Amino acid sequence: MMKALILAPFAHQHLRRLARRLELRYEPWTQTRRLYDPEELAHRLRSEGIAILIVEADFVLAPTLEEAAPPLRLVGVCRNALDHIDLPAATERGVLVVHSPGRNAVAVTELTLGLMLSLARRIPQAHNLVAGGGWQDPVGPYIEMQGREMAGSTVGIVGLGQIGFEVAKRLRALGARLLAYDPYAPPERLRRSGARAMPLPELMAAADFVTLHAPSTSKTQGLIDAEMLGLMKPTAYLVNTADASLVDVEALLAALQEGRIAGAALDVHEGHPLPPKSPFLALPNVILTPHIGGATVETVERHSRIMAQEVERFLAGRPLRCLANPEALVNLPLES
Repeated sequence: MMKALILAPFAHQHLRRLARRLELRYEPWTQTRRLYDPEELAHRLRSEGIAILIVEADFVLAPTLEEAAPPLRLVGVCRNALDHIDLPAATERGVLVVHSPGRNAVAVTELTLGLMLSLARRIPQAHNLVAGGGWQDPVGPYIEMQGREMAGSTVGIVGLGQIGFEVAKRLRALGARLLAYDPYAPPERLRRSGARAMPLPELMAAADFVTLHAPSTSKTQGLIDAEMLGLMKPTAYLVNTADASLVDVEALLAALQEGRIAGAALDVHEGHPLPPKSPFLALPNVILTPHIGGATVETVERHSRIMAQEVERFLAGRPLRCLANPEALVNLPLES
């Protein structure tokens, strides 16, 4: 029976499903609270003859693949992005790599909306006022915490992939006017989103809320720089649940400190966790969450289902639906 090591959190029903077909070792990082050193992981895969590896937070780098393949045959990445694995190294060694596109799209979308509403209605400040015993004047908060409605607001969506599209769908239901910047979005996706395509500078200048959903690439790093932030209205908000690299952090900090934009909500940061001395912690116009965009029960169930289905297809010799490196098929070991 083929051996598998699962280092990602996994829904029990799908674990049971795989346990019928595999000799299974289940050690999710969410329980062990540790990530493997690449050399340590390689040694374990090789010494135990692990053929199938499923990860979420662990990295599978070239040295690991060099040592572990063979017997390693399949790596499942419980993410859409593939930055946790050296894909060329896997391909060269005939290791198939599958991923789980869309696994957290709904989760990140809902957090994005929650952050927007929290900024618009100053929900964290209102809670702190009441919980801290500061609500003494029954009239004051009604005046001082006056917010704005999403209905009728203009929202600029930067990146119209799966998450950006889901955000657009829900904002449209709330009555927001939608703008989108995504030079790679198919015309049909733009049409279905209900958003008006617009160059980034124009979007930044027109939006009451700018929400980021672009992938982190060489072309998007620092996309929201001092120039782009300078185009925003002083009453506008920035929301980032995508990747910290999309924003020039120093430029954003200056814009917030100087009140050149109304505020920001950030779920992604340069450090994880955010350093205790981070100047963002002292800003009253910022909402900070600890990178929990995809942290839902449903996200785990979704990637577990996708991975279980892919493993079953692999064992049956059927085509893989979420294969990230089809080129690896020509490098499969002869015994496969």
